[in-house]
Amino acid sequence: MHLLLALLSCTQDPTPAETRPAAPEVQSPDTRLKRLTDAQYRNVMRDLFGAEVVVPSSLDPDQRIEGLYAVGASYTTISSYGIEKYESAARSIAGQVMDSESLKAAWVPCTPVDVRDDDCASQAIAALGRKAWRRPLSAEELELLVLVAAEAGLVLDDFHEGLEVAFSALLMSPYLLYRVELGDGERFDDFELASRLSFFLWNTAPDEELLAAAEAGELSEEAGYSAQVDRLLADERSREGLRNFFSEMLQLDRLDSLSKDPTVFTYMSDTLGPSAREESLLGIEALVYEDDASYLDLFTTRRTFLDRTLAALYDVPAPEREGFGEVWLDIADGRRGFLGQASFLALQSHATSTSPTARGIFVREVLLCQVIPDPPADANTGIPEVSRDAATMRDRIAIHLEDPFCASCHVLTDPIGLGFENFDGIGRWREVENDVTIDASGELDGEAFVDAWQLGELIAAHPETGPCLSRTLLKYATGSLSDELDDSLQDWHAEGFEGAGHRVLWLFRDVALSPAFRTPGPVAEDSLSEDTGS
Repeated sequence: MHLLLALLSCTQDPTPAETRPAAPEVQSPDTRLKRLTDAQYRNVMRDLFGAEVVVPSSLDPDQRIEGLYAVGASYTTISSYGIEKYESAARSIAGQVMDSESLKAAWVPCTPVDVRDDDCASQAIAALGRKAWRRPLSAEELELLVLVAAEAGLVLDDFHEGLEVAFSALLMSPYLLYRVELGDGERFDDFELASRLSFFLWNTAPDEELLAAAEAGELSEEAGYSAQVDRLLADERSREGLRNFFSEMLQLDRLDSLSKDPTVFTYMSDTLGPSAREESLLGIEALVYEDDASYLDLFTTRRTFLDRTLAALYDVPAPEREGFGEVWLDIADGRRGFLGQASFLALQSHATSTSPTARGIFVREVLLCQVIPDPPADANTGIPEVSRDAATMRDRIAIHLEDPFCASCHVLTDPIGLGFENFDGIGRWREVENDVTIDASGELDGEAFVDAWQLGELIAAHPETGPCLSRTLLKYATGSLSDELDDSLQDWHAEGFEGAGHRVLWLFRDVALSPAFRTPGPVAEDSLSEDTGS
């Protein structure tokens, strides 16, 4: 904690405040109900009841919009199938709580005097409701749930079984499954701000201290709000928020279901995807928390974290017998930075081959925030088979660059993606393909490179790399589409990020203090519907 506080003290703007212009006065994006993502729902259940409670593995799936589940959560509702899943989960979890003596003692802080004891039920329901709904229950809501518990208890002839029914109702409510942060057109109330802040920085519901600050009205005051931003960022739980953001942005969640043909890639295993995901996240954590370094270093660093699975893939000694350890990669190996990691290289490949196009699209769209149009429905995206005249992937995809119809897009992606051809479809280094020496040269916006090592430097130095992260984080925090966020405000955050040395904790703090994050726009007409119960 002391280290995090020290690092956070360094995340203030390194130049005097008066040298940075004030944030532009802009219209905040429309506010919408946001459904909890799968990760957020599981985090909330863990925080409420601990790791011992089993949450069903299959719930309503998240949807990515503009590359982020956080944006998808603003524009999708829970399906009818999902409602059934959440109802089943609520009943299961409430039952587990009442079946556990420790959990029952924690959430029922009184001894009922009879099968019906409204005072005792009220204490339990109010306490759980405040944490689960991220605000105190209204008198009407509490009265209704106490009545549910009483009537169910009388029917079942057991106080705790009746309370279990009321707990189930709490846990399947739209007020738990959705983030109701709509404001009044001018401001969010303190509980809405607490919820926004906690889900942004911790990816879970507010803790007791944040709820107490909201109850005391402290988040309406600049000093109180800033103090809570700094506290949340200094807390170890901010690592989970950081990991979730980069998992969404870099698509690392897809690694849990990574599928490759093991007859083509002999180093493929069931553990490769999860190991690759952890390598990237550990490296990002170290860069942000241990070093408080520039985000741009992510593309040039030789430091990484490997377990035995990845050490075998990278052909280096395993740093630890079990788990992950720090490794400094050899310059001669040609691998460094995030773009030399299996997480990127394996995800942006086909099941049996590499994909320069997919790798190039990722760089353009995810790292530089540029838009590559989808190919027409009738476009032939097939790649010719290996032949004597087309032994390498460079030769085989040349057809895309020779056809003017295809070249308009492929000229933006393939010259980048070919720079990674020294890495096969799961990220193992190779010098040749089908007995032909690989040419990994290319160019990025007029800058030539000879291999992926140089390409990492060009991406780190690209004028859009820093602003892209800033804009993506603002989308993630607000759940808004790109075109809903004012360009001048996005530029203001990007310029501040550059002035702060591209330090990620600084950027998280800056976005948490952003007018777009703290001030509501008008409530979107399509946000309130029968699907949400609002």
